[in-house]
Amino acid sequence: MKRTSTYFPKPGETGERWRVIDAQGQTLGRLARNIAIALQGKDKTTFTPHVATGDFVVVTNASDMRVTGNKLDQKMYYRHSGYVGNLKTFRLREMMESRPDRVLELAVKGMLPKNHQGRQALRRLKVYSGPDHPHEAQVTGHPATQAVEDGG
Repeated sequence: MKRTSTYFPKPGETGERWRVIDAQGQTLGRLARNIAIALQGKDKTTFTPHVATGDFVVVTNASDMRVTGNKLDQKMYYRHSGYVGNLKTFRLREMMESRPDRVLELAVKGMLPKNHQGRQALRRLKVYSGPDHPHEAQVTGHPATQAVEDGG
């Protein structure tokens, strides 16, 4: 009887790919979910929990994301410096006007595991408010990488 063993990819054996996602008109939560899955590599057959098998994700047009319902006025973001009485609160509408890239980063961060793998995955996320990004060479130029255009 032949024994089979499960293959686990080692660090460095998985090829890095760069995905470009256009956030224009997409809903914040669904977009963040798709990005979190791509960053972890859960949509690949070579997914391994203890190895970073995810792709790099470049998100453009983050300022054109949609949110549903009354979230623009009701959803709050909190920041605290650690000093007594220094809790800062921001509405989603204020964050979308000033830092729409940060809104998407925080949404994706909340969907990633709270450990070393999650922090590694978050480093592979690049979010830009407009249509331009400085990663054109990684996306198209390098032969080892493979660009993937995700529309939604």
